[in-house]
Amino acid sequence: MGVSLHIGSHVSIRKGYLQAAKTAVAIGGTSFQYFPKNPRSLVLKTKVDWKDAGQCAEFCQASSVQSVGHAPYPLNPAAPEQDQALMVSALLNALEIVEACGSIGLVVHFGKFSGKDPLQGYKNIIQCTNRTLKNWHGQAKILLENQAGEGVRMGLMLEELIQIRSLSDFPDKIGFCLDTCHAFACGLWNGMNWAELEQKGRELHFFEHLKAVHLNDSVYPSGGYRDRHANIGKGYIGLKAFKELLRSDELQQIPVVLETPAGPDGTHRSEIALVQSLLP
Repeated sequence: MGVSLHIGSHVSIRKGYLQAAKTAVAIGGTSFQYFPKNPRSLVLKTKVDWKDAGQCAEFCQASSVQSVGHAPYPLNPAAPEQDQALMVSALLNALEIVEACGSIGLVVHFGKFSGKDPLQGYKNIIQCTNRTLKNWHGQAKILLENQAGEGVRMGLMLEELIQIRSLSDFPDKIGFCLDTCHAFACGLWNGMNWAELEQKGRELHFFEHLKAVHLNDSVYPSGGYRDRHANIGKGYIGLKAFKELLRSDELQQIPVVLETPAGPDGTHRSEIALVQSLLP
């Protein structure tokens, strides 16, 4: 089986979007993830260097590099009605930037809701994404990411992501991001059942809309709902399980991005090489 994966890592945009792309290539990557704006804030980024973003897009196209942006951590699509205007504005702001950078989409955590009616949380996600996508006309997609279940048991199963997309007014503008640590933490993937999970994903048509993978080992055992990333092969998932996952036909031609601690040189150079060594 021929394997063609775009392996990379999360990189900083401290020196700009173009430099982030060049850094990704310099450390051996063919993909990367970045925060288009401050990861700790929902404040809109109004001073965007659009020329730099365009140069990033041109560089990536010329170098066959794929990228995805990541929404800021406070962004919660399941937030109550009174907070949704802020969420929608932040989403549109980030989508504009990742579009300019030539990225596939914006990774967005599924969301957390702590109200009495869990169904309201799912309704909020649909409403928030609908409000956003009604006003979004670019090519970059919202990429809903599965969660570990830490705090709130939402967004753990493939069925949940599929259902949000199917109930959306704009399903073609929504894709998925699969986080391996999150899947392991909630017990969806225990490191030994990839074939079963793969089959379920095919039956649900999940992989048809999978646009990115977060490749992370886990500090804690499966089923503990604890979201703590470990370097590949240094956690409870282990190299054997990753080797099986990475050889899946369903992960071909999409960015597979490390969100793990950087190496001694401050980059993921050695870990990208390790992941590449697991391929046939």
